[in-house]
Amino acid sequence: MTKIKKETKDNIVTFPSKMNDGEREVEAIIFAAAEPLDIDTIESKISKKIDVLKSLEKLQKEYSSRGINLVCISKRWSFRTSENLSNLMSQEKTVEKKLSRAAVETLAIIVYHQPVTRAEIEEIRGVAFGTNTLDILMELNWVKPQGRKDVPGKPIQYGTTNDFLSHFSLQKLSDLPTVDELGSAGLIDSSNIDNAIFGTGKFYKEKQEEKKEDIYENIDEMLGGTLSPDEEK
Repeated sequence: MTKIKKETKDNIVTFPSKMNDGEREVEAIIFAAAEPLDIDTIESKISKKIDVLKSLEKLQKEYSSRGINLVCISKRWSFRTSENLSNLMSQEKTVEKKLSRAAVETLAIIVYHQPVTRAEIEEIRGVAFGTNTLDILMELNWVKPQGRKDVPGKPIQYGTTNDFLSHFSLQKLSDLPTVDELGSAGLIDSSNIDNAIFGTGKFYKEKQEEKKEDIYENIDEMLGGTLSPDEEK
């Protein structure tokens, strides 16, 4: 059995050449090409008159057991990662992107006016928005459909999710800044906003529950102050 002699120099392994100049040209042209090439295109680029198809088939055989294979698809040739190694080429990368202004405004409207329909969002914004705006918010799982409004057409209503609260470190919707707080921060003109219609149903429900708790606490304190020590027992 003949052994292939390997010569090393400066830790570089050099294998005996198995390809002629024409085959090397074909290999180089396909490797450098930005897209698969047909035989006519390859023939127009090489400097030697050779049987290109025969050279391609030889190269295909040479590369069949390597990490990179020479493949032919629809009579066009290109180098591709070996199929059984394709899983090594996949890479997950997290890309942070800023929300568009339309998405931010839409989210703010849903947060403070939920449950709200698409038409209501557009009416508040004063402009129509693309369908992907809501899709982005739902992909983030910050917004989800919350039933249908009981009006002609039964439009879908949207509201926030628990993931929205978690992302913004909120325990509940009533932890959101109030109209007065937003006005004090200069973020909105609170003088032109009706507090009775600004905010979500859930928001005001939570506020009312807090008020009821405060009332009961006040009643307990008031009764406790009017009873004598003997009566308290």
